[in-house]
Amino acid sequence: MLATLENTSLAIWVGESLWAYPSLLACHIVGLAIVVGLLTVQDLKLLGFFQGLDYQVFSNLTPIVIAAFCLNALSGFLLFSSQASYLATSVPFLAKLTCIAVGLICAISMRASGKRSIAGAPEPCTSDRLTLFFACISLFAWTGAIIAGRLIAYIF
Repeated sequence: MLATLENTSLAIWVGESLWAYPSLLACHIVGLAIVVGLLTVQDLKLLGFFQGLDYQVFSNLTPIVIAAFCLNALSGFLLFSSQASYLATSVPFLAKLTCIAVGLICAISMRASGKRSIAGAPEPCTSDRLTLFFACISLFAWTGAIIAGRLIAYIF
C-alpha cells in the first residue's frame, strides 16, 4: 500500500520536482510555527506566565491554529507520500506522530474542560491540577514533535 502511494503521480511530483518538496517543507514549517507558537504561549499562560495577557485571545486565535494545523497535515501528508515506505518504519517519524497526537489530545482536553468566561469562550481553570498537567505535557509533546521531526533526516 505504501509503495502504491509512493508511485502516485502526486508523490512522484513531490519527490522529483525542483520546487515541490522545498515549497511543501516551507509550508510545513510555517504551519508548525503558528500551531506550536500559539499553543506554547497558551500553555505558558496557564502555567502562570504572561499575567497581563487575557485568555480570551486564545479563543479568538483558535481558527488560525486549526487552519495552520490543516496546512501542516496536508503538507505533511504530501511530504510523507514521496517517502512513505521509508518513513513508515522510521522511529523518529513515528515518535513525531505520537507527540503530535499527545499534543492534540492535551489541547482538546484543556479546551473541553474549560469553564465558560463572561464572553462565552472556554477558559481553563488555572488552579486545576489537571489543566496544569495538560499544559506541561503539551509543552513536552510539541517540543518532542519538533525534535523528532528534525531527527527524521539524520536517523535511519
